Parts: sequence; C-alpha cells; structure tokens
Amino acid sequence: IDAGHGGHDPGCMNGGVKEKEVTLALALALGSKIKEQMPDVKIIYTRSSDKFVELWERSAIANKNNADLFISLHCNSTKNPTVHGTETFAMGLHKAEDNLEVAKRENSVLLLEEDYQQRYDGFDPNTPESHIYFSLFQNAYMDQSIRLAAKVENQISKGINRPSRGVKQAGFVVLWKSGMPSILVESGFISNKYDREYLSSEKGVDEMAT
Repeated sequence: IDAGHGGHDPGCMNGGVKEKEVTLALALALGSKIKEQMPDVKIIYTRSSDKFVELWERSAIANKNNADLFISLHCNSTKNPTVHGTETFAMGLHKAEDNLEVAKRENSVLLLEEDYQQRYDGFDPNTPESHIYFSLFQNAYMDQSIRLAAKVENQISKGINRPSRGVKQAGFVVLWKSGMPSILVESGFISNKYDREYLSSEKGVDEMAT
C-alpha cells in the first residue's frame, strides 16, 4: 500500500487540506481493514509516516518483498472546482488529454529527486513526448490491473455511493517497474469543496478504505 507524496512533497493542496495527509490516513485505514478481514495477508507500506519516498523506491519496496499487489493512493486536483469523484488508473497509453495531465502532475514529483534523468532513463516529466513514449510500456499484469481497477470503481460507486469517473490508463512512473498487478487510485478532487471535506473527515476515510 503506497501513500502518495509525503515529507517535503505535500502533493495537491487546497483549503488547508494536503494530499500527503489524506493519502497516509487512507493507506493506514486500508491496511487496518485488510488486516482485520484477511489476517493471513501481509501488508507492506511504502511509508507509514510523513516522510518523502522517491518514486523508484516505492515500486522497489513492492518488488523486493515479492508483493502480489501494488495499490498507490492519491488525490486529484483541477482548475475547475466543480469536478469531483474518483478515478482508478492502470499503467498504459493515455487516450485523453485529462489523463495525460494527471500523469504529468503525479510524475513531476521526480523533479525533487537527485539524478532523476539517469534513474528514469532520461524521462522528462515536463515534455508530452516523454509521457507518450513512457506510456507505451505495457506490462504483463495489464489485464489483472484493469480488472482490479474496475472492481475498485464499482465498489466505490455502488458500495459507498460515491461519484466514480471510471477506470483509466496513463503512464505513471510509480506503476512502471512494479512486477505485479498495480493500480493508482485518485480518491477524489482536493480542488472540489465536497470531495475535500469528505476525504478529510473520519467518515470519508473509513468509507473510502472500505
């Protein structure tokens, strides 16, 4: 379970709410629920406190532990404050400009890392060409990742009756090198008042984790 952002990287911020705090609360709540309902499942967190973890290290932690599943938790943001709802991504070719923008924003975190160009094969998060090239990296777990993403969005829309924007694909650095089915959940828009209030409430965190 990967809580996006952390430490000197706050992620999206709006109305006093920081993405890094929401994702950590969600990650810990999700882990706690899995432990409760499936005690045989071993849970590994990429971070369990407010610390900065580089993007390459997040998938490396999962690979090193031979994880069966990688779930990266994030919050969305956009200039239009009326846009709201969840989106769950699998690695792949972004077919819409909006998906590219989400990937560019999440991938820009690597600019905070030293030697990022060597580590990510010359990938530059500021150029659309890099994202197009990068999103062509298909992995062997694509079908399972998309199926899992669909189950997550279905559960969110039907199970807790939250607005779902569906399953999408884009080139995310954090999913690139994970050797297992991997998804990235955008749990709501911090730029939207209702999503923001929901995600920063105990009820919202508990329901989303469920």
